Amino acid sequence: MKYPEIFKKLWDVYTSQNPTVKKVHDLLSTEGETIINDHIAFRTFDHPQISIEVLSKPFLSSGYVHKGDYSFTEKKLFASHFEHKDDVLAPRVFISQLITSHFSAYLQTVANDWVCNIPEDKLASGELIYSGNLTGLPSFRIFEKLRKESEYAAWLYVNGFCANHFTVSVNYLKKYDTVEKVNTFLKHHGFAMNDAGGEIQGSHGELLEQSSIRAGMVKTEFSEGIYEVPGCYYEFAKRYPGEDGSLYNGFIAKSADKIFQSTDYYNK
Repeated sequence: MKYPEIFKKLWDVYTSQNPTVKKVHDLLSTEGETIINDHIAFRTFDHPQISIEVLSKPFLSSGYVHKGDYSFTEKKLFASHFEHKDDVLAPRVFISQLITSHFSAYLQTVANDWVCNIPEDKLASGELIYSGNLTGLPSFRIFEKLRKESEYAAWLYVNGFCANHFTVSVNYLKKYDTVEKVNTFLKHHGFAMNDAGGEIQGSHGELLEQSSIRAGMVKTEFSEGIYEVPGCYYEFAKRYPGEDGSLYNGFIAKSADKIFQSTDYYNK
């Protein structure tokens, strides 16, 4: 499958399951904005059957190349980003994985069992990235226990494989051409911003500014019943040119560290 079809399928799943992000997209569109996707992100565990190496395969086979690696000490994560080798407008791909060996035996067991319950045909299909939760109904009790160690692990346990977020490129917006203007517009329309460490991460001097809304709370079926838990979120990024005149294409670890918190559980 070529990369445009991959992104269309990911987008369809992302918007159908997360009405909040569809509302943001539609609001900006009605303002006459052309929305270009800066990057798309995925989450996984560092298990060899579902690692970054595995999830990146569909992109690598459709023209993407590895561009950078990132470490997140506090959240115990490792990530890589990929770019299309020919199409400069193709969205960057950011894939992170939880380093499970840095957590308790309980979390490691839950993660390993979760992976072992994924059907073999799905692991080998090349369709893993948009397959969601493949391990049956999650347990809210387990979700809550995982949260005490890692919000990231809890989110992944429930949501599984999907686009964790898409990202609007502020560089291509006309009316809302700064991250601050985007944030003000969204707050005016009632969206809650992720304010972990401030509403805007990064700076002009660092060549990248980012912000994000908090993930919408989605009614989800658990073995114990229906509960509202965070789904996916929308991010916004503005890139600046470096000394060579070209836009910065990478990511800033300390900024991404805060953006990850867009899916932290919260009470509405």
